[in-house]
Amino acid sequence: MSQNTTQTDPVFTRNEAKHRFEAQVEGKVAGVLTYVHTDGVFDLQHTIVEKEFGGRGIAGGLVRHVLDGIRQSGEKIIPTCPYVKSWLDKHPDYADLVA
Repeated sequence: MSQNTTQTDPVFTRNEAKHRFEAQVEGKVAGVLTYVHTDGVFDLQHTIVEKEFGGRGIAGGLVRHVLDGIRQSGEKIIPTCPYVKSWLDKHPDYADLVA
């Protein structure tokens, strides 16, 4: 049996105008990861998930998506956000991204 994505699966995007990455579920912003981008380094500052979307793995999925994209671009991160720091502790395979 193949696994299909559902309408409730998050869609991850970068909103450069608002300096944040977003996770959208059914057209609503479910979570954001704010950043400051300077000289090839993303300072990942704050992760927020809206209460109604809590407990669905939105924050972890958003962080993984963001870090995968940053890895592809060859850039680095500063994990200012406590959630991102904690996530990195659990996923040491992403430690090479820290500036």
